[in-house]
Amino acid sequence: MTDFPQIQRRELAALVDDLSALEPQAWRSPTLCGEWDVEEVVAHLGAAATTTRLGWIRSMVGARFDTDVHNRRRLEEFRGADPRETFERFRRVGPIVLPVKSSPAGLGELLVHAEDIRKPLGLRHSPDADGLLAVARFFATKDFAVNSKTLVKGLALEATDADFREGAGPELRGPLLSLVMVMAGRRPFLADLDGDGVPELTRRLQPGETAEA
Repeated sequence: MTDFPQIQRRELAALVDDLSALEPQAWRSPTLCGEWDVEEVVAHLGAAATTTRLGWIRSMVGARFDTDVHNRRRLEEFRGADPRETFERFRRVGPIVLPVKSSPAGLGELLVHAEDIRKPLGLRHSPDADGLLAVARFFATKDFAVNSKTLVKGLALEATDADFREGAGPELRGPLLSLVMVMAGRRPFLADLDGDGVPELTRRLQPGETAEA
């Protein structure tokens, strides 16, 4: 069985290394995660890693099951007085274990948001190969946190750098990390893909489309 918490620990350490080298102004840089800047994405990850299952349920009930409200409240709860304090809190967190530690869902959350930060800043990182493959299969077959399965329904996904192929229909081919990121709704990674399924996925990823993750 794949040890997802251990893979997360390695990926967390790699992200901490990247964050530790940022200039102060970079913490206010935009990311691929909506309108959140780098500090906000880091605080979101920290909140996800420190929220228990019961705490998550209570938070969602308190937010009337509005995910945006829940995420903003927990983000603000975790973040420090400034980016340096937020970073010091984040470097002490452990793996995201919701819904359960044996699921690749937490690893997927970490990998996607880490890339949300890295790509706009021009930072390169190669995630754990086995972990990334497990996340790709999870995203292609389940809607959890992101509507990834719905987004790519009726399309065939094939990685050009890993043993990954899922689905049937018009094809999407490209690096496995790019396939994972588009399944998470990140439009900039469409540029890495080719195949006759690209126009349809591009349409689905337009703002306002219901299939967007």
